[in-house]
This record gives sequence, structure tokens and C-alpha cells, in this order.
Amino acid sequence: MSLVMVDTDVASSFIRAKPTPQVLSALARHTMCVTFVTVAELTEWGINRSWGHRTRLDVDGWLARVPKVWCDEDISRTWGRLSAETRRAGRPRPINDMWIAACCIAQRQSLATLNSKDYVDFVDHGLDLLSLS
Repeated sequence: MSLVMVDTDVASSFIRAKPTPQVLSALARHTMCVTFVTVAELTEWGINRSWGHRTRLDVDGWLARVPKVWCDEDISRTWGRLSAETRRAGRPRPINDMWIAACCIAQRQSLATLNSKDYVDFVDHGLDLLSLS
């Protein structure tokens, strides 16, 4: 099974046990992994949305089962290039989306997302995008 990075929206669909049949089918032959950004976003969502103890346990349990990509120098430099190039092109992108894209590009992993529009600008920079929507 090959690894595929999932963004935070895809991860949350699995935590809530509500992935669509299309998502399940597309990811059936892959092992999902997440970036440090998804760990951070899920933590933030839990606090801002006042998730209860049970939901936080579900998040922690799911995260314990998936491989994670943490930031390193290669990812940081990739993010810097993405940020500079998208700004110079007049299309600065959201910081967290750039971090997720940088992780995928640097690690040479595909990104599965429900929000292709958030990442389409990174395809020309080497992002392999697996659209689930």
C-alpha cells in the first residue's frame, strides 16, 4: 500500500466516521498519513469548537494510528519557495495550505483533498493532487 497525505478536512471525515463512499473508494489502496499542520488544526478546532472529552479522545485515537510528517529543513525550504513564488505571481496562498503542500512536495507524496481549489496553485510546483470531491 502506498502512502497518501490527507488534508485536515479528509482527516476529520474519518474521525467523525463519515467519509463518503467516493472518499473510501479513492483511499482504499492507500495508507493515510497527515502533516504536522493537520495535528495543529485538529487541536485548534477542538478548542475553538468546544469539543467534548469523547470527541477529543476520538481525535487523539485516530491521530495515534496514522503516520505523521513533521517539519524539517527540506519542507521549510519548499514552503519558502512556494510562498515566494505564489506572492510574486500575485496569488499568495493560505499559510497552512502551503505547509501541507510543501510537506507533500518535499516528501513526494500525493495529497488527497476535498478542496482541490485550495491546492491547485501548487500543482505546477510538483504537487500530485488527488481530488476527492
